[in-house]
Amino acid sequence: MQTHVAIIGAGPAGLTAAYLLAKENIPVTVFEADPVYVGGIARTVNYKGYCFDIGGHRFFSKASEVEALWSEILPDDMLERPRSSRILYRQQFFAYPLRAFEALYKLGLTESSMCLLSYLKARWAPIKNVKSFSDWVTNHFGARLFQIFFKTYTEKVWGMPCEEISADWAAQRIKGLSLLSAITSALLPKWLRRDRQQSIKTLIDSFRYPRKGPGMLWEACAEKIRLKGGEVILGNTVVHCEYHAHEKQWEVHARDSHGNIKKIRATHLVSSAPVRELVLDYLYPSISLSAMNAARELQYRDFLIVVLILKDRNQFSDNWIYVHDADVDVARIQNFKSWSPQMVPEDGMCSYGMEYFCFKDDKIWSATDSGLIRKASDEVVKLGLAKREDIVDGCVVRQPKAYPVYDNNYQTHLHTIQRELEEKFPSLFLVGRNGMHKYNNQDHAMMTAMLTVKNILAGERKYDVWCVNQDAEYIESGAAATQTIQVGLREVPQRLS
Repeated sequence: MQTHVAIIGAGPAGLTAAYLLAKENIPVTVFEADPVYVGGIARTVNYKGYCFDIGGHRFFSKASEVEALWSEILPDDMLERPRSSRILYRQQFFAYPLRAFEALYKLGLTESSMCLLSYLKARWAPIKNVKSFSDWVTNHFGARLFQIFFKTYTEKVWGMPCEEISADWAAQRIKGLSLLSAITSALLPKWLRRDRQQSIKTLIDSFRYPRKGPGMLWEACAEKIRLKGGEVILGNTVVHCEYHAHEKQWEVHARDSHGNIKKIRATHLVSSAPVRELVLDYLYPSISLSAMNAARELQYRDFLIVVLILKDRNQFSDNWIYVHDADVDVARIQNFKSWSPQMVPEDGMCSYGMEYFCFKDDKIWSATDSGLIRKASDEVVKLGLAKREDIVDGCVVRQPKAYPVYDNNYQTHLHTIQRELEEKFPSLFLVGRNGMHKYNNQDHAMMTAMLTVKNILAGERKYDVWCVNQDAEYIESGAAATQTIQVGLREVPQRLS
């Protein structure tokens, strides 16, 4: 039987898997619901010639395989860009990562002293049973800095108290960073810092970026897949995935915007679709009631971005700024011109991406585009980052299920689902952010796809994709502490249950 792989989703994970399989002359069919764009959350939307990145994607990885693949797919259009992010707190900018002397000066002697004392207290008597995001950050930065620089922004992003967010979120997203490491990084000259392979991702100084946004790379990837004989079908939503165990084949149905159904047969199914949707809506035969109930408990945070086009007054040059101001709803503001000048087609103009995190039943999600543009305009003016008369246009992009939620019980639910899927569907492979319900970066999504392709080619699950974290590394503790640092080149031991 000839191998044929069906792939749900044309994001970084789905397209990486399709490209690597097509290079091995394996027939692939990729179904993507979006009728226009590939790239998933890493797509680049074009509005009147203005290009914008949905979530902000820095092309930086500790995995040489990922870096090499980016260069292979887009060899001539990657820029080297300076990393620049700041926190906006009480109408003042604070560098991120922290610059010790700037923070001391801007917070003032009294506040800085209290932050330092709070940090020393956390180091002397840390929280022993670390369960939540607030526990983890308090241990690494102290309670006072947690309140100033983490709490407001994080609760905007997730829509829940920091005490209800799993510590896994902090451990993955700011792994390796503490007050001490941030100060050390700020004080040491570059030549004394650790090399690229060892650097903390939060502290990198530069990154690569496609001239016209990340979608440029994924559009090139999709074209290369087609040239190698693979299919990337846009505007088709997968609605049914039936596994025929006796034939060891999948029957996959996808529906286009006119209601037409396309059916294909495949030997393997790779899914980057949200786990909850896959389990509850697509898979047949159904899995157990306990696993389905676990899937219903998985939560997602939705996201929308309001892009404002305005006259460039050089208000800020950062890639983005984090807004730690409870008086506005915007959580982060991108400056697309700082990602790449070619994202903005007109001289003297710029474009800001006002990012709002929400749930689909929130009033902000259901607001009209014109209402959201007015709201974003009001807030950027209130923050002192633009004058109202300089704003000339705007548009809105909504992204459902942008972020899998790390509540205190998500790991238990995910493990229940994962165990049963692997037992019941031996040729089903979950990849990527939503496919694995892991808040990860683009390079991690790609690495999960790379290892999945290795497993498909090998005919067995030699590589444990679940051991890849957001930095595209393997866990180096417990049973996995066997020097499997060169990701994808060596087998990994089976994870502990």
